[in-house]
Amino acid sequence: MTDFDFYNAADDLLQPNLAAGRGAKAAFIDRDGPLSYAELDRRVNRFANALRDRGIGMEARVLLCMLDTVDLPVCFLGAIRAGAVPVPVNTLLNAEDYRYMLADSRARVLVVSEALYRGFATHLGEHPLLEHVLVAGTEGHGHERLADALDGASEVARTAPTRRDDVAFWLYTSGTTGRPKGALHTQADLRATFDLYARPVLGVNADDLHFSAAKLFFAYGLGNGLTFPLAAGATAVLYDGRPTPEAVAQVLDAHRPTLFFGVPTLYAMMLNSGHLPARAGTRLRHCVSAGEALPQAIFEHWRERVGVDILDGIGSTEMLHIFLSNRPGAIRAGTSGKPVPGYELKLLDDAGAPVPEGEIGDLWVQGPSSAIGYWNRRARSAFTFQGPWTRTGDKYRRDADGFYVYCGRSDDMLKVGGIYVSPTEVEHALAAHAAVVEAAVIGAADADELVKPKAFVVLAANCQAGPAIERELIAFVRKRLAEYKRPRWIEFVDELPKTATGKIQRYKLRPG
Repeated sequence: MTDFDFYNAADDLLQPNLAAGRGAKAAFIDRDGPLSYAELDRRVNRFANALRDRGIGMEARVLLCMLDTVDLPVCFLGAIRAGAVPVPVNTLLNAEDYRYMLADSRARVLVVSEALYRGFATHLGEHPLLEHVLVAGTEGHGHERLADALDGASEVARTAPTRRDDVAFWLYTSGTTGRPKGALHTQADLRATFDLYARPVLGVNADDLHFSAAKLFFAYGLGNGLTFPLAAGATAVLYDGRPTPEAVAQVLDAHRPTLFFGVPTLYAMMLNSGHLPARAGTRLRHCVSAGEALPQAIFEHWRERVGVDILDGIGSTEMLHIFLSNRPGAIRAGTSGKPVPGYELKLLDDAGAPVPEGEIGDLWVQGPSSAIGYWNRRARSAFTFQGPWTRTGDKYRRDADGFYVYCGRSDDMLKVGGIYVSPTEVEHALAAHAAVVEAAVIGAADADELVKPKAFVVLAANCQAGPAIERELIAFVRKRLAEYKRPRWIEFVDELPKTATGKIQRYKLRPG
């Protein structure tokens, strides 16, 4: 295959399943029941044609603010088949965020779930390049319904003459440190994540049933719930509600998936609430975690109570999915595992030199699923993407056996007494206490204006905040970490600020 050969990611994910005789097999199961591969392909064609019928050609952006139902894969893949560029966005943002994304992306089409329309209603008239609004649901709010647009389009479509290096879709970063950036991914990136991670690490195959609590708009969820099952000819369960512990446990019990994908916060909440999948009759063979480092205590409690290991790893919006992971038969709890074959990693100091084994450095990665840059962010693109390498913004250390230990975001690291302290390390030590649901650590100034660790802690429901538990937790950490790493203060809170993908926004806890 040369750079000039035609290649389209939607065709690559769908056509092999039809050729293999899987047309009648369920590709997705949502609240309305199963959708077969053959019907998925027909609806993808209809959406591609619906775009063309409205004058939307190659490279035009199509913003998708949609709940996890079959409509989202239809629109995502349909846009790619038409050569347009789908931009799935976070469904938990506010009107100002959506105003920014519509303006930044210069989207010509918006597809929005009926339940999410209120986030756009106040500013749709402000976007002169936005030509069409399609509403997924029974009420169009004065706009055309997606169902009507699909019904009016042909189910036979030609595939746009795209190539592997063409931009296929955007994903906005989750914005842990500020305004999100549109990461540009090519047609070849989806397949790369399956070939390098899903198939060799998870052993994904046509017999699997996937359930991802992480939503499809999230790079991690897009792989779990769309790329991986379709590339393998498997089936995915889509859940359009909030992934509360009770709701997730109900889906796990009702559908009995073989693969479950969550984030550390969800695993912790499920353990604390007692809403866990039934062990009797389970078909789970792997649970996966990403988005943030998984504390060792959560790994151990989940294995003890559910009977399945959690394979923790790290990915990013820029790299599209997991590139560093624990794997079956090679798990070290409290680490992110080892590099996924096909990706290369390095740890560098502030001067750009490799750090010695066991020391903390900035994590860089290179591999075939990397975004090619950020939309309209030249300086930031130059900072993050340097030749084949991508700066992750994460701090790690590598132990003597080659396992990588997460030490926090580069801008979250604390320097206490001239020594780097990882907030994640302190958070994990706190989380090992039975009274702690989750914790976040930042730097705060003491009376001498020197930086010391301060912890924000969410307590279990049966625990009472106060000086006694504060002293107990500080003493608990003191026994596990060096003295300079212990939190000097603990503030008890009902919840921690997070992105919609479950990442703690430590910057919101900092004063001023």
